[in-house]
Amino acid sequence: MRIMGLDVGSKTVGVAVSDPLGFTAQGVEIIKIDEVKEKFGFQRLSELVEKYQVEKFVVGLPKNMNNSSGPRVEASQAYAEKLKEYFDIPVDYQDERLTTVQAERMLVEQADISRGKRKKVIDKLAAQLILQNYLDRMF
Repeated sequence: MRIMGLDVGSKTVGVAVSDPLGFTAQGVEIIKIDEVKEKFGFQRLSELVEKYQVEKFVVGLPKNMNNSSGPRVEASQAYAEKLKEYFDIPVDYQDERLTTVQAERMLVEQADISRGKRKKVIDKLAAQLILQNYLDRMF
């Protein structure tokens, strides 16, 4: 069963998928969205869901460090509800605290990637970390 991990932001959604056995996560791409205009990237997600035969979504929840929920958690949950309605595929959640920080650190320390290039891949790597944390927790 393949699972798709999503790092939902206000302007982009980072996408990752699991391998067919559900052991590892691989970053796929970043999809531009516009919450205000209600453009959620579902057309591109549909193509990816079909390509990878996705059976479940995992959406990152950007909780505050004290475990409280803020506006971005609510926005991620609203996005997840739209996913359920549009795709009729189960959605689960994964705490994503510090995944973007971890992704940035990985890009700086291990790959020495410039700030401009980091911006182009950070959400994809964050989605990969969200999904990998979920897979590690579940299996």
